[in-house]
Amino acid sequence: MKYLFGTAVIIAVLGIGAAFVGYRMNCNPAMHAAVAKGDTMEWLRTDFHLTDAQLSTIRQMHSAYSGTCEEHCRKIQEATHARNALEAAHGNKAAIDAANAEITRMRGICENAIEAHVRRVAALMSPSDGQRYLSLVLPRILDFDHMAAPDLRLNRTY
Repeated sequence: MKYLFGTAVIIAVLGIGAAFVGYRMNCNPAMHAAVAKGDTMEWLRTDFHLTDAQLSTIRQMHSAYSGTCEEHCRKIQEATHARNALEAAHGNKAAIDAANAEITRMRGICENAIEAHVRRVAALMSPSDGQRYLSLVLPRILDFDHMAAPDLRLNRTY
């Protein structure tokens, strides 16, 4: 019993030391800095081990796709506003149902296009990094409101 306190202190110090060493060995300062700044492209480069050529191609792909994405969001917003106006005016149920169906159709087009874009990006990565990228990004496609192009929201937690 007389060594209980000393033993507990030694165990605690060793545990804290092991946790610190484990954290430092698995910590990537460049990735954490990119996440802290919300820099999605730098995060992609660091976390998915992209070469300069891969990153350049992905930047070009994102830039080329952004107009399409914005157009999809704009159309979905317009359809949503039209549906909301029908609801506010107590429009007939058939017109509201048709407006909802159109919103669903447009969301499907948008989400399919984003998925195809994300899969093209993943195809540029190594197979393991591409699969990890898909497992991270694909679930988020259905989780946005189409008010603007989706992002990974690196500085937010879910």
